[in-house]
Amino acid sequence: MPAKSNDPFADMLAPPANETPAERQMREEMERAAKLRSDEIDEELKKERTALKSKRVMKLLLLGQSESGKSTTLRQFQLAYTPAAFKAERATWRGVIQLNVVRSIRLILDTVVDALDHQNGAAPSGDDDSSVDQVPLNDEHDRLRHRLDRLRDAESKLMAQIRAPAEEGDGFAQRVADKINQDAIQARADKELAVRANWKQPFQRLRLPGPRSSLDGGDEAFVDEPTEIIHELRQDMAALWNDPDVRELLRRRKVRIEEISGFFLNDLERVTARNYFPTSDDVLRARLKTEGVSEYVFQMEMPEARAHAAEWRIVDVGGTRSQRAAWMPFFDDANAIIFLAPISAFDQVLAEDRSVNRLEDSVTLWKQICQNKLLEHIELILFLNKMDILEAKLNSGVRLAKYVRNFGERPNDIETAAKYFRSKFHAIHREYSPQPRKFYCFTTSVTDVVQTSGILAAVRDIIIRQHLKESRLM
Repeated sequence: MPAKSNDPFADMLAPPANETPAERQMREEMERAAKLRSDEIDEELKKERTALKSKRVMKLLLLGQSESGKSTTLRQFQLAYTPAAFKAERATWRGVIQLNVVRSIRLILDTVVDALDHQNGAAPSGDDDSSVDQVPLNDEHDRLRHRLDRLRDAESKLMAQIRAPAEEGDGFAQRVADKINQDAIQARADKELAVRANWKQPFQRLRLPGPRSSLDGGDEAFVDEPTEIIHELRQDMAALWNDPDVRELLRRRKVRIEEISGFFLNDLERVTARNYFPTSDDVLRARLKTEGVSEYVFQMEMPEARAHAAEWRIVDVGGTRSQRAAWMPFFDDANAIIFLAPISAFDQVLAEDRSVNRLEDSVTLWKQICQNKLLEHIELILFLNKMDILEAKLNSGVRLAKYVRNFGERPNDIETAAKYFRSKFHAIHREYSPQPRKFYCFTTSVTDVVQTSGILAAVRDIIIRQHLKESRLM
């Protein structure tokens, strides 16, 4: 096996170990073809950059592992600085939120079915004693899970709608995406639905009721089959979620469904209505995994933002390990990077590699970003994200020191934990940056509109100051 280099990005792109001569020949032929296409793209990008020099453009990259909050941060930017456009797109998120609801219920059902099978002796007994996690369930639980089986049909139809092919864009992100091995991107272990940036187009034709409509009836609304199924099963879903035995089973199995992105089970009556219309808060809380690279180009509607830049470009990239090679082409011309580290995930593992702790992965990735010489002149802005989930987890009795041994005997509270993580990430930033630079760090819960709007204003000012500095205007 070849020795690893000091450059982790080079290691990611190195030829596979132990490849056969035939595999090498095929790889080299593919690389030659890709090189030709890459040269064409580079020439197009060169022309594009030349044109951009005459305009005031701010370019911001959102980096971090999958489910770190990148897409939510982008939505917060849109809500804060292009509110009219954001509100106009709220209806397109209805299917996503419905899918989030169905996925949450399906996760509970999987746990209930497994418990019923063990209780009835249908499941094989492993080496571990599953009775420790068992809660006595009854025939009503069995009937409930059979009635909710129809959600499978709603789930498949919603996924088909969201996956529906849309017109391909021809912007910067789409052209650079040609360089990426899409087969590798789609080979994901968690089987979660993932979409590209243009997924909204098929939904923009739907006629949904306005936000002032009543919950049931009144306005003519687009009610498709998944909506009807979800509405008809709303009472069974509520019964499952509110069942004390089911809650105890989830607790014993350590299924913390409230911590999962896209959690709406406490709002079932509202979001399962036939003419449900998503609120801005719903859109921010919704979970939809993005793959590849998505570039959002817009002009901020706020006068104070337009005064400094005619155009803003925010690039949201996929965070799974197979997608990180797609980051490098976007480092050029970036004004700043927001790196999101979901520190509440200290007791979780990566979906694509369950041997890797999520917090350790974020720390490693932050180190790689800090030491990369391509980024030595770019402002790095750290979001220690999901503080709300971290606080709830610590308050529930989960001990941080059990998973982060260096935390030691410190108090197990949110203030101490935040201070600890900030110091650790700051130490990496200071030690591995190629040259000294200011450390920008915010503790965030990016689903919180009030808190995040203030943070984004500070981020905007940081980026503008850097832009003016580079333009020798400061």
